[in-house]
Amino acid sequence: MKKFIFCLCVLGLGGVWMPLKAKHIVGGDMYYECILLDTSRKTVNFRITMKLYRDCSNPEGALFDTDAKFGIYEKLIDGRFRFVKDITNLRYQGPINRIDPNASNPCLIVPPGVCVEEASYQFTTGNLALLSTGSYYISYQRCCRNETISNILDPGLAGAALTIEITAEAQRLCNSSPKFKGLPPVVICVNNPIDYDHSAIDNEGDLITYEFCAPLIAGGQDGSAGGKNSCFGVTPDPSSCLPPYLPVTFKPPLYSTIYPMGGNPLVTIHPITGFISGKPEVQGQFVVGVCIKEYRNGVLLTETRRDFQFNVTYCEPKVFASIQADSTINSGETFVINSCGELDVDFINRSTDVQFISSYQWDFDIQGSKQSSTSRNARFSFPQLGTYVGKMFVNKGTQCADSLNIKVNVFPDIRANYQFQFDTCVAGPIQFTDLSYTGSNLLTSWNWNFAGSGNAFAQNPVFTFTTPGRKAVMLQVRDVNGCLADTTITIPYYPVPPLLIVDPNQTEGCSPLTICLRNLSVPIDTSYQILWDFGDGTSGKGLAPCHRYESGGIFSVKLQVTSPIGCYTERTYNQLITVRQSPEAKFDINPSKINVFNPKVSLTDQSTFSSSRNWEINNSDKFSQLFFQYTFRDTGIQKVQLVANHINGCSDTLIQYIDVEPIVTYHMPNAFTPNGDANNEEFIGVGYTYGMSDFELVIWDRWGSKVFKTNDPTQGWNGRKDNGGENLPNGVYVYTLRYKTPRGQLLESKGFATLIR
Repeated sequence: MKKFIFCLCVLGLGGVWMPLKAKHIVGGDMYYECILLDTSRKTVNFRITMKLYRDCSNPEGALFDTDAKFGIYEKLIDGRFRFVKDITNLRYQGPINRIDPNASNPCLIVPPGVCVEEASYQFTTGNLALLSTGSYYISYQRCCRNETISNILDPGLAGAALTIEITAEAQRLCNSSPKFKGLPPVVICVNNPIDYDHSAIDNEGDLITYEFCAPLIAGGQDGSAGGKNSCFGVTPDPSSCLPPYLPVTFKPPLYSTIYPMGGNPLVTIHPITGFISGKPEVQGQFVVGVCIKEYRNGVLLTETRRDFQFNVTYCEPKVFASIQADSTINSGETFVINSCGELDVDFINRSTDVQFISSYQWDFDIQGSKQSSTSRNARFSFPQLGTYVGKMFVNKGTQCADSLNIKVNVFPDIRANYQFQFDTCVAGPIQFTDLSYTGSNLLTSWNWNFAGSGNAFAQNPVFTFTTPGRKAVMLQVRDVNGCLADTTITIPYYPVPPLLIVDPNQTEGCSPLTICLRNLSVPIDTSYQILWDFGDGTSGKGLAPCHRYESGGIFSVKLQVTSPIGCYTERTYNQLITVRQSPEAKFDINPSKINVFNPKVSLTDQSTFSSSRNWEINNSDKFSQLFFQYTFRDTGIQKVQLVANHINGCSDTLIQYIDVEPIVTYHMPNAFTPNGDANNEEFIGVGYTYGMSDFELVIWDRWGSKVFKTNDPTQGWNGRKDNGGENLPNGVYVYTLRYKTPRGQLLESKGFATLIR
């Protein structure tokens, strides 16, 4: 069950220390212990302890005082107060304790921002004169309260005074005061009634009474101009700021001293037990005062006033009671379980969150006898058909508890069953007949599931499967009580198709022709033995084979099907495939090797079964002759394509490639005469150099000195040193020549160059 509820959070009375305000106090109280009674000197000494609580959710909030000030006063018979002494510069004792917000109710998810810390201050009064009448008052004054408090007027203008009274009788008896058992809960759910033990313990066994009383006002927001110790400052000076302190003013008519939080029922405190009970209904922050009075033999010894604040806000519980059920009623509070034919009923617990659940309890009233279980999941045996009620609790008796109601209906038995009938070898409808039983004698619905292939809701349906296989057919039946039963029977359904249907992707074409045969017969799958005779002397297997017909002709196809349980059928498709004869393209290229100097070839069509042809050279030049000559206009690989055409419309294509080889030539002389007669003046080669690369000609004299070098095949040697110096002498010189052909072949040679003038 999902529940959203209010909760009470004890938050700061005070808070952040700033120049004009300090908010951090959550609450506090005092108690005393008698240390020494000196009757001869008529003095008494007490140890005073104050527990102070602050809101630590704001990181900028004021810390606990390290220079706390306490005042000790004598209350005179006429009601006035006399300052006796003060205790100043007092620091808290020991470590500061963080209060667990879940301590009182671990069932809650605590809202963000809840943080409370506790500090303890302790001092001795020193020897105080024994009073024959009147009382001593101990007080601590601190500002300020939260401005958002809901139940008092002007909450942010003043702070709180924590006080305790030690009467003359308590002094005479060397009495020690009662101590509160603990701090009020940091978080309390409003949707659960408040039932908090706010009592105190007295070691001397004195009578203690409890009542709501008005918290007291002390201090104010002075402090920015050095007045923080004034009576209206943040930390009033106890020597000048004497009791009595004014009470807070509650906002009428909803709130008052004895009803500080309103509620329905009203939040009250029991005068003898100290239990606070009720149910607050309004969101907000509420200041509450609790006074305890200690009596011995009817005489008042002590009055202690605790001041604290409740904060009402939303929170969510951690524990939800839930069980597995058929339905819920009464807005989800009652879980209904229907047991059909079973007297032993299992209860499955779905309660969450398991980590916060420490106990379970199941209670059933079975024919006037209470039956219980404490396990998470339970089983109960019921004696006969009928309706039984029970309850399940989680964390019973704790604040972290939840529960639910259970209604169990034990109905008559119901069983699902059916039979079926069909021809196992011939595909067709199956007749299903319901054989189900119910003790209620009335079935109201049938739900058939035919292995995911379809559904029916009649009592005795007829169904036809379109695929073979082992069919798990489920029947679910419901009776007049809503009881359900189901059964599943697996039916081996492997008939052969009543009609074999084959759909080829095409029925006519040119050889070689590939035909893919689609088997549209139903029911059929790969578990069947499927044999094909393609009519050309070959056979195959499978649901949808593809076959290649190599030659022309008209072919009949035969299909044979055998089911996994031995059922057989066959069919022959006469003259199903027509394959037209295709020509065979063939041609001759002569010569087969050509080059840039001889790029001409003869092309001859040598195709068979053709009536015409189409030539295409390099995807551009087109011809239709049986024989012709062609001259290629460029070097490199050339494409020649022939399409041979049959008179029946079939054709065949052949492509050949021929290489027109690029060739370069370069021939060197053996002598030259650079004598200025303009005849044979240079030593230079001649030839066809188009496409030549990496050319190099180097000439050396007979002593091995290089006299000329060029990388240009059109530049020759003029008989001078590097073609620019003085004439070199007649004689024989050596040259080396190297270059690459258009296809990267490196050619090298060397020879002699005779220089004659």
